[in-house]
Amino acid sequence: MSHDGTALLLTLSCVCATMWTACLPWAPAALFLLADVIVSEDSTPEAALHPQIINFNFEVVQVTWNASKYPGTNLTFLYKLSSDETSSQCSNYILQQSHTAGCFLEAKKDEILCFSITNGTHLLLTKCQWISAYLKPSSPKDLNFQWHQEAITVTCSDLPYKRLLYEIQYKSMFDTEWQSKEGETCNITTDGLDAEKCYFFRARVKTMESSYGPDTYPSDWSEVTHQQRGQLRDSCQEKKLFPKFILISGTVALLTVFLLLLSLWKVWRVKKLLMPTVPDPKFTFPGLFESHQGNFQEWIKDTQNVAHVNKLEAAEQECIPEDALVVHLVKNEAETAIVTTSPLCPQTEEEEASGDPSQLPFRPMHGGEMVSLGGFTFVMSDNSYITL
Repeated sequence: MSHDGTALLLTLSCVCATMWTACLPWAPAALFLLADVIVSEDSTPEAALHPQIINFNFEVVQVTWNASKYPGTNLTFLYKLSSDETSSQCSNYILQQSHTAGCFLEAKKDEILCFSITNGTHLLLTKCQWISAYLKPSSPKDLNFQWHQEAITVTCSDLPYKRLLYEIQYKSMFDTEWQSKEGETCNITTDGLDAEKCYFFRARVKTMESSYGPDTYPSDWSEVTHQQRGQLRDSCQEKKLFPKFILISGTVALLTVFLLLLSLWKVWRVKKLLMPTVPDPKFTFPGLFESHQGNFQEWIKDTQNVAHVNKLEAAEQECIPEDALVVHLVKNEAETAIVTTSPLCPQTEEEEASGDPSQLPFRPMHGGEMVSLGGFTFVMSDNSYITL
């Protein structure tokens, strides 16, 4: 419902309330019917079109509407500023899907804007409003920073109109949220800062609701500026501290892993010293588990039998005669040769009966010293030597 319709409805209500005796019996019904007509004819089109007005710094006024309520239709926008003599049709439409959805208007100062939106010859909406009620200031530009020990002063150029609030926001690398400070002029000092830290700064302009109303818009944020030690920086990345931190962390991690491995090795050595490993009998007693399933008595019987058979077989092997070992006992007067045989191959009767001096049995000599060599025993006198 528009302002005019609401005023008319309130006026009729007041008249009927003060002059109830003079009102006809059908007056209340007529009053409600009139209210319904006003709501249906005045309020509904505005709610359907939902017009939106934005005054960009008293330079350009943008008026948009909801074109989806009238698909495929080019609505006409007529307007008149208080400084204009006649109404004009929009010359710079905003198009949406090739159909009109808004209009750009030029503005130079705060004026009253009266506009109407029509669908052919059918009037859909008419409205008049001060354009300052929809003001959106421009963003602050050319921010200047002056450091004073633990404080900083931010200045910029003031906009040409009054009743504005200039907001400065800042935060360091260790802050998660922005901190704000406002002033009526773009000359704001912030205390409690650490010049060694890198800070982010940004600014914007807002209107005072007491002067412009609740339908205004704050300006866009200015470009974020980085400041540290009174100097402008490209970013707030600590390039010197970050690699150092990585180096320290990596060194600590490597030392921790080395100490852990050393501790495990020491524990293994102590465990091996206190609790030595028990040898596996499987490798010490071959066949004990493979053939006898761990029965040691059966295994030892087989082992003894195999050993006895081996001894018998060794005894039954053909005795191969070895070359006789000739020992020369040299004296001053004469030389005597003694022939011996291997103790493993005893002499046969034929060898004993033969007259071959090489087959004579060994007879110990008396009067000499006994010498054992390679399993053989010899008798040596004081003036003799052995030739092998």
